[in-house]
Amino acid sequence: MANRIKKDDIVKIISGDNKGTTGKVLAVTADGVLVEGVGLKTRHVKPSQLNPRGGKKDIHTPVPTHKVALVADEKSAKTSRVGYKVAEGVKTRVARQLKNKEIK
Repeated sequence: MANRIKKDDIVKIISGDNKGTTGKVLAVTADGVLVEGVGLKTRHVKPSQLNPRGGKKDIHTPVPTHKVALVADEKSAKTSRVGYKVAEGVKTRVARQLKNKEIK
């Protein structure tokens, strides 16, 4: 099935250690989605010509797609499943829990 979460969407974590956290989607990968401020890990970097001192670097780790829900209404922070509606040859995303409200 196609991934219904896109880059720059606002999502809410619905299970796991970060349950209840909302954030912006930075990227969508095959493993899941990278959410801003969620899943930060520290990676040790070897010294190189670009970074002669080496050191530590913070990286995002993906959150599985089934653990996030799209925030359809940002004012009330309501989440919704995502569906598609085709009208006059144009396919648009809609929020199912908000009576098929169109999503940008």
